[in-house]
Amino acid sequence: MLTSSVETSSYGGSLAVDGSLSTRWASAEGVDPQWIRVDLGQAATVHRVKLTWEVAYGKDYRVEVSDDGTTFTTIKDVVGGNGATDDLTGLTGHGRYVRVVGTKRGTSYGYSLWELEVYGSTDSTGDTQAPTVPTGLAATGVTATTATLNWTPSTDNVGVSSYDVLRNGAVIANVAQPPYNDTGLSASTAYSYTVKARDLAGNVSAASAALAVQTPAGGGGQFVIAAAGDIAEQCTASSSSCAHPKTAALVQAMNPANVITMGDNQYDDAHLSDFQNYYDKTWGKFKAITKPIPGNHETYDDTPFDGYHKYFGSIATPQGKNYYSWDRGNWHFIALDSNDFVTHDNLAEPAQLTWLKQDLASNTKGCIAAYYHHPRFSSGDHGDNPDSALLWQTLVGAKVDLVLNGHDHHYERFYPQNVDGQKDPNGPVQIIGGTGGASFYPVHAAHAATAKLIHDKNGVLKLSMTDNTFTEQLIGVDNTVLDSSPTYTCH
Repeated sequence: MLTSSVETSSYGGSLAVDGSLSTRWASAEGVDPQWIRVDLGQAATVHRVKLTWEVAYGKDYRVEVSDDGTTFTTIKDVVGGNGATDDLTGLTGHGRYVRVVGTKRGTSYGYSLWELEVYGSTDSTGDTQAPTVPTGLAATGVTATTATLNWTPSTDNVGVSSYDVLRNGAVIANVAQPPYNDTGLSASTAYSYTVKARDLAGNVSAASAALAVQTPAGGGGQFVIAAAGDIAEQCTASSSSCAHPKTAALVQAMNPANVITMGDNQYDDAHLSDFQNYYDKTWGKFKAITKPIPGNHETYDDTPFDGYHKYFGSIATPQGKNYYSWDRGNWHFIALDSNDFVTHDNLAEPAQLTWLKQDLASNTKGCIAAYYHHPRFSSGDHGDNPDSALLWQTLVGAKVDLVLNGHDHHYERFYPQNVDGQKDPNGPVQIIGGTGGASFYPVHAAHAATAKLIHDKNGVLKLSMTDNTFTEQLIGVDNTVLDSSPTYTCH
């Protein structure tokens, strides 16, 4: 379930399809257009859509269908609606995704649905033919504790829905498509893998040819990442109150494999001369191993991002954009430019979000971390960022393990959360580390999913990663451990 926006985390899109007329989705108030999209799980012929509106209804809206979730075809235009219940029958549409796009609000509020119901028949009705046997099963990466498997997708008369992955003859996973990363293996051990294809009617292919995999000896894959955002004020070590020289000393003591910055690397307008006079004298010593992203202050230069680009060079844009991805060990890291997600315009999907979906789909690593400046949820001065709801939903849906942010000048570690910011062990661990050196911002009451909130201490996140786990500590400028997370196992 995806939406263009939500009024608050209490009105998430999933509440419009939960079968209850006491819960609802609500969009941001006072903004046209807005939309809600439902995934039917498989292609279907759609002949009826029933909308139960709350007081905030759509006066003008359209119903659309899509095969891929990107290109939509309108199957119904409604003009001059009056709210309550719209039972749209006699429709002719076909696709996996159904989207309701509100173009004119009936009130001064937003759009709000108690329930969105879709009726029709799935393509799998009456299907008895199994998919073809998967071929080309191969290991594209093997560590002491993981094996990444890939194969040539099967075909089917209607459509392949998923694949069963079997290890030593037992099903260990069901995935929508290759690749698959098997974790928790033992070192110096032989394993045998096969794959079977399923279709939407439950037909299952025969097993693929078996693949033998031998894991190497040793634990392997262990490394440390140092991370912080909101770093270099216009001050130097000659001032005892200047924090970024002290946080840089923490980074050096960690001896990290890489350094992650979560934006606002340089204050105040992030000119090249500012980077050279301040950031470079402290955190600049780690430039060769730094994987940065920009914050809003990098846009304040006379030409947005000019100083940031000139200082970091290709380090900041290794794939030609402010966003990119990189790998270390069994981890896939995604560096995002969240300035694209604070525009208050959620109609069109940003090119960066399209790239992100493609990047996630092609990832072969077992653990995923994403980092960007503006947090989706925050108990700090800036608060929650509803404009990034679609970004957050994409990360949650891809089972990303860790999300790092800055922007608010405090430290906040959350329990794993779902799309609505509720505690959910299947969601990412979000950590705000806006503690790299900037002056502190006030904080408000902690979120229900907040595990730790510190508002008056500078420090650096120390991330200890293995092939299938991570732990995090906040190290203060006096070298004390201000917070320690549990050890999390990757999804």
